[in-house]
Amino acid sequence: MNIKAIFFDIDGTLLSYTSHAMLPSTVTAFKQLKAKGIRVFISSGRPKILIPAFPVQFDGYITVNGGYCFVGDEVVVRNPIHADDTERWLRYVKDNDLTTMCFTEHKMYINRIDPICVALRNQLGFEMPPLAPLEEMSHEEAFQFIAIQPAEQDAEALSVLSHCRMPRWHPVFTDLIPDDSSKAVGIERILSHFGIRREETLAFGDGANDIEMLEYVGLGVAMGNASDLVKQHAGYVTTDSDHDGIWNALKELNIL
Repeated sequence: MNIKAIFFDIDGTLLSYTSHAMLPSTVTAFKQLKAKGIRVFISSGRPKILIPAFPVQFDGYITVNGGYCFVGDEVVVRNPIHADDTERWLRYVKDNDLTTMCFTEHKMYINRIDPICVALRNQLGFEMPPLAPLEEMSHEEAFQFIAIQPAEQDAEALSVLSHCRMPRWHPVFTDLIPDDSSKAVGIERILSHFGIRREETLAFGDGANDIEMLEYVGLGVAMGNASDLVKQHAGYVTTDSDHDGIWNALKELNIL
């Protein structure tokens, strides 16, 4: 395979849920990828402010599920949620007494902190957003909301919105993003920026919000810890994020 670019999800892919760190084998793999001239990119549901410091360098970033993508200081995708949907969502949160997180271009907020939020913070290893009332969020240009609610409530929530979708990758919460945002859209723009062909790409992911990405690239690799649904949409399944999944796939596919 003539691979020129590889896209990596963060949680459950680059970072394990147990150590919240890159495995030594992954760091070694990145050094070898760089030596071969293969570009590497983040492709995450996280906002820019929640991208952790990695011991490796990336050539670009797809954040908030493709709604905000950048290469160095150049923003190549900027797709915020429509202001009307922000207003409708925050009204729905208030009427249904929900917890939500708001991600803007440079900031993040949460309307309240409860035991579920603390458990999520501990599981994913991210910094808790500062508290802000819903009224303050309503004045922000949001790129993504996090809806902490059961999956059976997603359809009802979407019914009050006009231009959004909810790619759920966790049983406790779901992302809320513009309906024309996705990691695949972000990859398309990144590839255009660098002049790389789609068939020259590889992607690693484990969540339902990675499905479009795994289907779009030349070869999608599902981590061993991915659900059966995600694995069905991948062209290759590797070991999990605690057992050298990235290294094993790159070696077995003769990328390294």
